Amino acid sequence: MRKVYANADEALAGEIKDGMILMAGGFGLCGVPEVLIEAVRKSGAKDLTFVSNNAGVDGLGLGILLETGQIKKMISSYVGENKIFANLYLAGKLELEFNPQGTLAERIRAGGAGIPAFFTRTGVGTIVAEGKEIRDFENEAYVMETGLIADIALVHAWKGDTEGNLVYRKTARNFNPMMATAGRLTVAEVEHLVEPGEIDGDHIVTPGVYVQRIVHVPNALKRIEQRTTRKRDAA
Repeated sequence: MRKVYANADEALAGEIKDGMILMAGGFGLCGVPEVLIEAVRKSGAKDLTFVSNNAGVDGLGLGILLETGQIKKMISSYVGENKIFANLYLAGKLELEFNPQGTLAERIRAGGAGIPAFFTRTGVGTIVAEGKEIRDFENEAYVMETGLIADIALVHAWKGDTEGNLVYRKTARNFNPMMATAGRLTVAEVEHLVEPGEIDGDHIVTPGVYVQRIVHVPNALKRIEQRTTRKRDAA
């Protein structure tokens, strides 16, 4: 089975349809599958639902799909860095399903593990629990959350082999591994593409069985979301 594709456009050709649910990995601007997101933009698909910890920033990550109006709904944890997102939501042009960050991570992990739902204390008594089943365990209230599965999961890895085994680096490991397991079709962009056997088996985070398509992105840009500096002392 051929897994390596020449570019992101080829890897997603014919796969993106209107109304799909997609996941995009990363945390802030670390580990975001920017090249694959750009391919989604070029596909022209609309009314998309995206599962992502945050919605990128203006002009980067999922921000480019918000600009084109291709995203109908976001299932997210943190969206405070994106002015376009805020404007669309306040104008009633974007649906939002807010999740506590740990709950979002567990919903994705559960979806990938075949767990349809689970109970958590997080969010009980808040707007997060409205309309959801509440159950008592040992005299404590828990809210039921459902697992998440995507039609397509887009992930970014530091290294991968041609069989789809993936390794992530530092902060970029957030959300990417669990999303890789929760997509009916998982497409990975990797910075370093190697042959099978070149990655120590103990270092593999996502086994290749979860990954159907791979794109080599050797010169991925390392974005800095917020740069904080101090003035140099006078000589």
